[in-house]
Amino acid sequence: GRTGSGCRARLGRPAAAAAAMMRFMLLFSRQGKLRLQKWYLATSEKDKKKTVRELMQVVLARKPKMCSFLEWRDLKVVYKRYASLYFCCAVEGQDNELITLELIHRYVELLDKYFGSVSAKGC
Repeated sequence: GRTGSGCRARLGRPAAAAAAMMRFMLLFSRQGKLRLQKWYLATSEKDKKKTVRELMQVVLARKPKMCSFLEWRDLKVVYKRYASLYFCCAVEGQDNELITLELIHRYVELLDKYFGSVSAKGC
């Protein structure tokens, strides 16, 4: 039979890369209204609310010309503003910020294609 480690080696990914992951994704408006949240690890409602509140405050307080990457707790936060919506991802320290930005951009393109100009609707 095949083992998981053999598959990983065949794909040419080191074990550390296979373990890297996004922790959560948040979409919120400039007014601080949460529009969408997706959590990739089990998190209590209390911790989710605290995290959302803290990150919204941090991101909304940043100037437009500031870097879209920031260190927050033990994670990297990557965000991008499209019209009046902020797309915000928290990834682990070894993850690539530019790939995360590209993922956000592709997600926005997908939502725009499916729903039509998502970043401007109902904010």
